[in-house]
Amino acid sequence: MSPLRQKMIRAMQLREFSPKTQEAYVAAVSGLAKYCNKSPDKIVQEEIENYLLHLRQDLKRSPSTCNVVISGFRFFYEHTIKNESVKLRLPPRKKTKRLPEVLSRENVNRVITSPANIKHRVILMTAYSAGLRVSELVGLRQKHIDSSRMVIRVEQGKGKKDRYTILSQRLLKELRVYYKACRPENWLFPAKNSVRHISISSVQRIYYKAKKKAGITKGKGIHMLRHCFASHLLEAGYDVRRIQILMGHRSLSTTMAYLHVFGKGLGMVKSPFDFVDEEKQTTSPWEDTDDTDK
Repeated sequence: MSPLRQKMIRAMQLREFSPKTQEAYVAAVSGLAKYCNKSPDKIVQEEIENYLLHLRQDLKRSPSTCNVVISGFRFFYEHTIKNESVKLRLPPRKKTKRLPEVLSRENVNRVITSPANIKHRVILMTAYSAGLRVSELVGLRQKHIDSSRMVIRVEQGKGKKDRYTILSQRLLKELRVYYKACRPENWLFPAKNSVRHISISSVQRIYYKAKKKAGITKGKGIHMLRHCFASHLLEAGYDVRRIQILMGHRSLSTTMAYLHVFGKGLGMVKSPFDFVDEEKQTTSPWEDTDDTDK
């Protein structure tokens, strides 16, 4: 590892950046250095701008990806090497607003029950029934399952926050069967060596395999099960504020996005086009339709 990279990582650690943020920022600066074929502390403003155009126009990177790259550059030049000649005053790219994709409850059930392996089934059931992020899912320990209060404790989730989410009665039964069969010692879902928890990439592969077996083509990664959790709770009539707490959203506006996708609420709204067909042409009681006297 180069001294410059060590210096950047140390600066981020002092500010207690999450491991994912550190990895993303280091990758951003590393990509810039590779593109320019020189050390990042020797790169000038114009070269940075050329690289950003390359990411957006040639590689078709998303606006959110470019935002992360710019943040990484700012940190490196402003806080790591303190190069005042580089002025990153570029406005952040506008993010494309996309509604989360969700499955019906029947299709979710097909996905989470399709694996033959009991551990794989329970992993998917836990992700959906508790609305967990995949990083929260793999980090679960046995002590986090509180059957007396019917809650699951999520420790140090996104934003380094602890929270509780619901423990499904059905999931609790499945967990007990799983425990008797697999006897996990510390991590709820350990890796094969039992020392570490199962990796995020392994869980994603389990999900993709289950989705394929169930014949579901809609959606992308396992995070869709979390989207389904929120949307199905809305369909069941739970208020948005309660769902926000269960999801661990900092802002209520993040949870409000699910109001646009939950099926039952939209399905109950009629299009004005339907009203036209329902209206019957009636004759006014004051209108004389009898032409016999004429």
